[in-house]
Amino acid sequence: QVQLVESGGGSVEVGGSLRLSCAISGNFHSGYFLGWFREIPGKEREGVAAIDTEGRATYSDSVKGRFTISKDNAQNTLYLQMNSVKPEDTARYYCAADPSTTSDYVLWPTAYGYWGQGTQVTVSS
Repeated sequence: QVQLVESGGGSVEVGGSLRLSCAISGNFHSGYFLGWFREIPGKEREGVAAIDTEGRATYSDSVKGRFTISKDNAQNTLYLQMNSVKPEDTARYYCAADPSTTSDYVLWPTAYGYWGQGTQVTVSS
């Protein structure tokens, strides 16, 4: 089992920045794919960013150039640096992990078996 706990959410003004963290514990190792997803009530969960076992990042078109995913293997922590935020970035953000994801599906929610409880991000104008 792998446990994930997100933190760092909150309210931020348009154009501002926020950094989300995801603490990972349990039977976790560097061979896991890791991802950030977000969900708005009434809509499907959306892949935002993912990082593979080699540290290569993939981003959705909606956040490319504004968000940066990174991981600290020593601390078992995943990060999402959010810059130049927009009102449409308002959502609940989840981190996810899986040892079997392939590169073609890193932004697919169905490719991940372990999830955190999420942290709310609200962007105000």
